[in-house]
Amino acid sequence: MRRIHVGNALSAFGLGFTVPYLYVYVAQVRGLGSMTAGLVLAVFAVAALIVLPFAGRAIVRRGPLTVLLTALVLAAIGAMGLGLAADAPAVLTAAALLGAGQAVMQPALATMIVDCSAADTRSRAFAMQFFLQNLGLGIGGLIGGHLVDPSRVSSFTLLFAIEAGMFLVLTAVMATVRTPGVSRVAGAQADGAQGPGSGLRVLLGDRAMVRLGVLGFVMFFACYGQFESGLSAYGVEAAGISTSTLGTCLAANTLMIVVAQFAVLNVVERSSRTRVIAVVGLIWAVAWLVAGYAGLGDGGRAVSTAAFVSTYALFGLGEAMLSPTVAPLVADLAPAGLAGPYNSAFALVKQLALALGPAVGGPLAAAAPGPYIVTFVLVSLGISVLALRLGRRLTPVQDRPWRGRNRVVARGVAVDPGAVAAEA
Repeated sequence: MRRIHVGNALSAFGLGFTVPYLYVYVAQVRGLGSMTAGLVLAVFAVAALIVLPFAGRAIVRRGPLTVLLTALVLAAIGAMGLGLAADAPAVLTAAALLGAGQAVMQPALATMIVDCSAADTRSRAFAMQFFLQNLGLGIGGLIGGHLVDPSRVSSFTLLFAIEAGMFLVLTAVMATVRTPGVSRVAGAQADGAQGPGSGLRVLLGDRAMVRLGVLGFVMFFACYGQFESGLSAYGVEAAGISTSTLGTCLAANTLMIVVAQFAVLNVVERSSRTRVIAVVGLIWAVAWLVAGYAGLGDGGRAVSTAAFVSTYALFGLGEAMLSPTVAPLVADLAPAGLAGPYNSAFALVKQLALALGPAVGGPLAAAAPGPYIVTFVLVSLGISVLALRLGRRLTPVQDRPWRGRNRVVARGVAVDPGAVAAEA
């Protein structure tokens, strides 16, 4: 588990070097124009949508480690290719490799965390993963900002070389990991999941997982899908926020996650998962209202700026509450041997939301700032409603796993877990 966490941090550190500067690199430094830069960002999303439906089956058949190592090599080739590419076809091809590799890493790493953790340690494992990802992205972006020089192509080539190097170092670290192999085909065969498409049939027949997928889409659409599109456009156009302040907003989001992650963990671990998600919906509704207040500008530029930075911080608080809640719930819903397909399906839902979020939010924020805020206040409240409705589909142990753990062992006397589940 420690090696997996080191791998997460290294991967995020490498991505932090390049992600904030990708648009500038393609459009201005390479002189390929804003159209090509936009296509590069679209290729990332399309590549993810293409490979993720196959990632779950590959994890079941080959194991998450094999899939992860393959994804890391693809990502390293793509990153180095971006650093060396000088024309549009080469840039787009490299972006497709990097996007596919990054997309497959997520469910593979999540499945390895499931295989290497128990029910009583899983929430903390995913919280640590999210913490290290944000810390790595923040540090990588900070260092990369000091290395990059828009007047020198070689400085960007160095950034992409560092990113590729991080992926290769991560490949070496992950190659030493030995997992229990629960997610491989043997485990799937035990549940009759070895046939083509059977994992998908099981997943689609799991009404709780389908509801969680819908809820996940709404959450990612209303939060991550707006960060760099609708919300930033609203801040610049309606609230008068400078582009440099947007960097401060993202820093506030990351800082809140890093500071709050383990502070909220003890509370989250002792609460109903669906109620935690419902509270996050309320927090995000408040965040959108604060953003709306920033757009009014009643308190002057300084107050509007502070309010807008607070919006990103509130989103970060919600994210810190979700990281030890949603991913472990996906793992607990997955039958034995199907953690890979379940994680891949949820990652696909996330990618769909991230692709559609900017397409809807950006134009709406630019054309109608007021309705944009009202829409996402209502969407955030919808998260709370969907979460509470999901709670009716979960077993008591799935929604409140700490109850089952507390009652399985009482005063040092072992109790039959089946009896506990039946009693619950």
